[in-house]
Amino acid sequence: MVINLSEKHSLVSNWVSQLRDIDVQQDRMRFRNNLERIAEVIGYEISKKMPWKEKEITTPLGIKTSKILSEQPVLATILRAGLGMHTGLLNYFDKGDNAFISAYRKHNPDGSFNIHMQYMSCPEIENRILIISDPMIATGSSLVKSIEFLKEEGAFKELHIVCAIACTVGIEHVLSAYPKATIWCGDIDDEITAKGYILPGLGDAGDLAFGDKVQN
Repeated sequence: MVINLSEKHSLVSNWVSQLRDIDVQQDRMRFRNNLERIAEVIGYEISKKMPWKEKEITTPLGIKTSKILSEQPVLATILRAGLGMHTGLLNYFDKGDNAFISAYRKHNPDGSFNIHMQYMSCPEIENRILIISDPMIATGSSLVKSIEFLKEEGAFKELHIVCAIACTVGIEHVLSAYPKATIWCGDIDDEITAKGYILPGLGDAGDLAFGDKVQN
């Protein structure tokens, strides 16, 4: 299942347009905040699909039977670009456990690249709901490798993928590996460059959020 939150006009489509705008991009804090807000909205939508239970809540004046989550998810992200969206998800799933993965593109002289995995910190993940965030799904290669990396720690029972912008090619690649996943997108673009960047996209989300890096 693929859900594009910009198909209908909402605040999400406003925030995505600001992420793309080269003038607004000059404000790094605003860029990070928009990633965070998009993830918060998606987190709220995901929560509607999660299992719940009834619990009696004691108020100062009586007792109310309320619905609460019956389990907490594992929130995973790919460093460094994913930190903004991860924060948004953690704002809403504040009792969730957290996983962090270091994955990056190692560029070759011919313009191609390989995905290098360097680090992972992960809680117990067996039979749990996994929500992984990555602001851009371009080719989908780093995302698929990151999920495979997580699977080495345990078999999760449900997978939600959260992004700001995805490319149709990347979506197809991810769903070919994980057909039961639900992909939540702020928006979807149809083109990708020869170097694997989404077009028109928004540029390098990690650099826009945290500053330029030395190219590998």
